[in-house]
Amino acid sequence: MNKNSGEKHKKKLIVKKIDHFGSVTIQEAEGLLEKYAGYQMIDTINWSAFSYKPSVKFKIAYWNNQIWLKFYIKEKTVRAQVTEINGDVYKDSCVEFFISPNRNSAYYNFEFNCIGVPHLGYGKGREGRKLINSETVSLVQTKSSLGNVPFEEKIEGKKWEIMIVIPRECFVFDHSLSFKGLKASANFYKCADETRSPHFLTWSPIDTESPDYHQPGCFGELQFEG
Repeated sequence: MNKNSGEKHKKKLIVKKIDHFGSVTIQEAEGLLEKYAGYQMIDTINWSAFSYKPSVKFKIAYWNNQIWLKFYIKEKTVRAQVTEINGDVYKDSCVEFFISPNRNSAYYNFEFNCIGVPHLGYGKGREGRKLINSETVSLVQTKSSLGNVPFEEKIEGKKWEIMIVIPRECFVFDHSLSFKGLKASANFYKCADETRSPHFLTWSPIDTESPDYHQPGCFGELQFEG
């Protein structure tokens, strides 16, 4: 894929603003997201060596100073071994959201295994990323249909869902960030590197020879409603 074709195939998405007065629990946020946001698919296979394609879709919206994100997955096997914040959650059944709030060269990588353990870093590329401190990462709320207890790989196949609430405070290098009317670049991923069915799906296509999610030049466009 050359540069021009890559630009042509980049995804674009309107991030809906949800109006609600008062505080919102993660359960309430999930209900509002279900009601008002549409499904988006993570179904691009960029690397022929990894042809397995689980069923993956997501919904995204924002409220006040929070991004609401929910993933829906059906895959052959499910694994949840990593339990530490900022651990190698990509080795498990994992969903990921990479976003550059101001469409510059630096971006945040939000990663979650299927029991909601988060990993959050920041930087301009794969090398030299800065891990966000665990106290800040703990502000992210997660609610998984698989619970939060680790388990060995299950091979009978599984459907699972995970609801994620990301507060503005997690964007520690963008202190004046406002989601209202924001134009950002981002990509959404599904992976499971160390399971019996490894895969690397993306929302917006990536034009590298081998799997590499740290490609901000391939991010799609997000337009947050004003």
